[in-house]
Amino acid sequence: MTIADRAFYRPRHGTQTARRSLSPTVAFAGTALAFASLYLAAGAPTPLFVLYQRQWGFAPSMLTVAFAAYAFALLAALLVAGSLSDHVGRRPVLVGALLVELVSMLMFVFAPNLGWIIAARVVQGLATGAASSAFTAALLEVAPPRYRRWGSLIGSVAPAGGLGLGALLTGAAVQFTHSASLIVFGTLTVIMAAGTVVLFLSAETSTPRPGALGSLVPRVTVPHPARREFTAAVPVHLASWMMAGLFMGLGPTIVRGVFHLDSGLLNGATAFVAPGAAAVAGVLTGRLHGRRATLLGTAGVLAGTVIVAAGIAAGLLPVVWLGAAVSGLGFGSAFGGALRLVGPHAQPHQRGGLFAAVFLVAYLSFGLPLIVAGQGVALLGLQPTVLTYSAVAVLVAAAGLLTQLRLRRQEALLPATA
Repeated sequence: MTIADRAFYRPRHGTQTARRSLSPTVAFAGTALAFASLYLAAGAPTPLFVLYQRQWGFAPSMLTVAFAAYAFALLAALLVAGSLSDHVGRRPVLVGALLVELVSMLMFVFAPNLGWIIAARVVQGLATGAASSAFTAALLEVAPPRYRRWGSLIGSVAPAGGLGLGALLTGAAVQFTHSASLIVFGTLTVIMAAGTVVLFLSAETSTPRPGALGSLVPRVTVPHPARREFTAAVPVHLASWMMAGLFMGLGPTIVRGVFHLDSGLLNGATAFVAPGAAAVAGVLTGRLHGRRATLLGTAGVLAGTVIVAAGIAAGLLPVVWLGAAVSGLGFGSAFGGALRLVGPHAQPHQRGGLFAAVFLVAYLSFGLPLIVAGQGVALLGLQPTVLTYSAVAVLVAAAGLLTQLRLRRQEALLPATA
């Protein structure tokens, strides 16, 4: 351990560290792996839903309910427990959340019907929502100085990248094994158990402070100076998260129902492309000015959605993949840019409520349109529903793009000293 490591790893006042001996590097690596495993697990069920449908014979609309249950549970936990670790410490929240996540993994392994799968998704969403903000903070706090930049990068890339990679790896397990559910969730159980041990043996990085019960009251507020940027970003978030939800929730159904292909690997790959591209965009566009990143990203979502619709209409899966990649790149750029635009307009004590409002819009956009689409499949058929869904996303993205262009023109007219 270097001198710098020892200085940074010095325990916070009031913490008990006599029984913890993990080095900062090991603690950081274990925390990062545990954080990524949450999102690997969140993306893992996507290719399995088709198998569950074949095994238990439920309607396609129930697939979207099972997927959206995760998003709504995550949102609820994020709003209620998002700031809990600021009061009780990172370690109790993270260890508790991972233990809850382990319960969901076992529920997936032993699920006898769709009801259990939906319940497992709810438990999984609660664990992920409770842990997300605490993990993001812990990655920055536990990282040794030479790895501090990696902590920020992992915090921003792991959610989208983990979703996509989880779907891809599960798709490969479905394609090449006969026990995909047991292999995938068994492996994730081992990883999370190891992560729980690492976190338990790591030093606390946050000094507990009063107000834990009060922090559980959801606070969704948009400060007046931030309202213009927040409102302008709503259609951007709506279009971006709608397309992410389409691929994660209906991707395998589209592969089988539109293209008449029955392949776990193709299902996983189709679900992987958009979130994988979003993770890449988060890295590549992180240094761009917020307005430019949001404009480029929104244009990418619009163009990608048009390409996806063309691929669906023409029956060309590679074209759909291309559209997913373009819209995913746009998603990563637009979401990061929009956060950079709205954040500075709130005081530090207002940012928790502001970002809660942002994620409220994001996860409602992720889940609600998908449930509506699931009902549309039963009424209109799969292809017409997906094309209608894409058309709505195009219109919303166009509205977001026009709004961002108007704001850029207004900024250009401001005096240089403004």
